[in-house]
Amino acid sequence: MKTVSSLLDKAWHERYRKISALNIRSSIYDVTNRCNLRCRGCFFFSSNEHQAASEEMDVEKWRQFVRKEKERGVNLAILIGGEPTLCLDRIEAFYTQLPTYCATNGQIKIPRDRFPDMMVGISLWGDEEDEKILRGKDTFAVSGKNYEGDPYTYYLYTITPKQVGRIESVIRKITDVGLKVHLQLLTNDEHVDGFSWTEEKLRDVRAEMDDMLDKYPDTVISCKYYHEIITTGKMMNRTFGWTECPSVTEPMDNRNPRPKRLIRFIRWASDLHTMHRCCTSATRDCSTCKDGAAYMSWVMVNKREHLRSSKDLQNWIEVYEMFAKLYRFIPW
Repeated sequence: MKTVSSLLDKAWHERYRKISALNIRSSIYDVTNRCNLRCRGCFFFSSNEHQAASEEMDVEKWRQFVRKEKERGVNLAILIGGEPTLCLDRIEAFYTQLPTYCATNGQIKIPRDRFPDMMVGISLWGDEEDEKILRGKDTFAVSGKNYEGDPYTYYLYTITPKQVGRIESVIRKITDVGLKVHLQLLTNDEHVDGFSWTEEKLRDVRAEMDDMLDKYPDTVISCKYYHEIITTGKMMNRTFGWTECPSVTEPMDNRNPRPKRLIRFIRWASDLHTMHRCCTSATRDCSTCKDGAAYMSWVMVNKREHLRSSKDLQNWIEVYEMFAKLYRFIPW
């Protein structure tokens, strides 16, 4: 029988030991239905999730809600929107009670005197040209100045098919402002012309992502196994999709048989009562989903399947480490 101990040498076993003790229990929260941008392809607006519930305006009710979430076992609050920085008091309700990660477009600077060590992930959808097409402006011009050199901030770079062959210029810009970057792929929810993936483009972008990791190991927070899975949609001869996704809201998960999934995961709307189906949207075709966190989680909940060989288990460890770094459970 293959076991963790039999498959790992001393160094890898120590890496495994550090992550196996983390017991991450995350959920996702819509902080607000409002945003200061309207990006073509944003699942929140393309699926009309901004109309699914009215915002709770009473900050004390947010504090009470977060207390209940902590009692439910959540130890990582992932804040999304709309744009969370429009509601700093709601962010504070989480930050003062739970390890908190804030996803932002970076156009409003989070005050570090108020949130000194909160992890911040800045969305970036390509170079200046693609950003103007999809988001209406060059967001990096603002976010790069707002967060330059911030040790608790990284870019979540959503690569588009048009970026293939041009990724390095974006990575270099991020390096120059002293920040890290994590890579994921655009899901073209609004079917913008020219922004859908082909098999050829996916093969090319995988090679380019691998190259960026080799060239910029101090900037890119990633691993090649993750690149393989997110570009192929395959893991251990299984195909990502509705029957496999681990990031489905637990009380709404009626799949039979139920796959391995995130424990106690819920995606909450901004009224603090309504739940969304999954970490993206109920209108998304799961077979086309390229959400990076969903793919990382897919690997993480399937540890047993990676006990086939030393290399398979090492791949699993690298993905888990990547996730833990992005949410600051372990250092960069």
